[in-house]
Amino acid sequence: MSRVVDADTHIAESEGMWQLMDKDMAPRRPIRVSVAKDTLYKDRNVFWLIDGNIFPKPAGRGSYNLMTPSLPGQESSRGGVTIPCRELTDVEARLADMDKLGIETQVIYPTLFLVYLTDDVKLEIALCKAYNRWLTQAWSKARNRLRWVAVLPLRSVEASIAEMRTAKKNGAVGLFFRGLEGRLTLDNPYFFPIYEEASRLDLPICIHTGSGNPFLLEMFDVARNSTFAHNRILPLIAFRDLVANKIPELFPGLRFGFIEASAGWIPYLIHVLKRLLRERWKYASSADLFRDYRLYVACEADEDIPYIAQHTGEDHILIGSDYGHNDPSKEPQLVATMRAREDVPGNLVENILCENARKFYSL
Repeated sequence: MSRVVDADTHIAESEGMWQLMDKDMAPRRPIRVSVAKDTLYKDRNVFWLIDGNIFPKPAGRGSYNLMTPSLPGQESSRGGVTIPCRELTDVEARLADMDKLGIETQVIYPTLFLVYLTDDVKLEIALCKAYNRWLTQAWSKARNRLRWVAVLPLRSVEASIAEMRTAKKNGAVGLFFRGLEGRLTLDNPYFFPIYEEASRLDLPICIHTGSGNPFLLEMFDVARNSTFAHNRILPLIAFRDLVANKIPELFPGLRFGFIEASAGWIPYLIHVLKRLLRERWKYASSADLFRDYRLYVACEADEDIPYIAQHTGEDHILIGSDYGHNDPSKEPQLVATMRAREDVPGNLVENILCENARKFYSL
């Protein structure tokens, strides 16, 4: 069996997931609704109704696309991934897909939680619990080949720590963050108790692209602006803030990963940070920073990987296929593509495909 770890895959949240919400919160569960196709939303006309709002909002100001809920017709096999595989209602089918792709282990991230869902703390706790319970069930059936990143109700530190402890026992290998969480940047001391417990539990902080700030989201229209500013850029903001404020030094052993934002930005941000910190910059190379601060980044298969590795070191680059999604980050033939690259040394390819993700996720 290959030792390849697909470091970034996804689940499409399903109606069955919300059946796992606690009984007292069941009346507030997400409800799947649809509208006519001759509206502004056209074929993307099926949504989750949560707390009086629709998710996703596929058109207009504040719009974005998500691959949940699963839509009928053309959505039934997005990018060759069927609904049962995408929703994890058929674990064996997903494992069979992995076998075909040469993947031993997938690490699963959410889809719906890529955007900010609610200000209601009690509802957020209920949604996160249901999600984590669903992933626990999938992991329990997958012979340890499906690992997952827990979603936390970050409006409550106490509830987040409780979820972390439960998730660690049930196959979770990381904690999901977006580059901004509400009005807070990730260097904010509010998150320090979570980071401290994450370090104790050996669960890395996984900073994935996502729209964690609803106010920023409202500035853009997906048809004109795509998701660049309110989604893809945010892990870069987190990288800058965490390094500039030396947050990794406060939590020895805690790892930080930057997922699905590509990796070509690293030289630019290192340049920015070196100019900012000036006399306080103590690293002979940026690779030393990545090593000492335990920073990992997910690259894409068509990037200039040898150049990136000069800045990160060869042991701190991961890669993921974005399995389950169908955006430009998707790389279904990840293993074949990487091993066919003649410009990347073979040992570096194998580190990126196998060993680095194992270290980051502590597999």
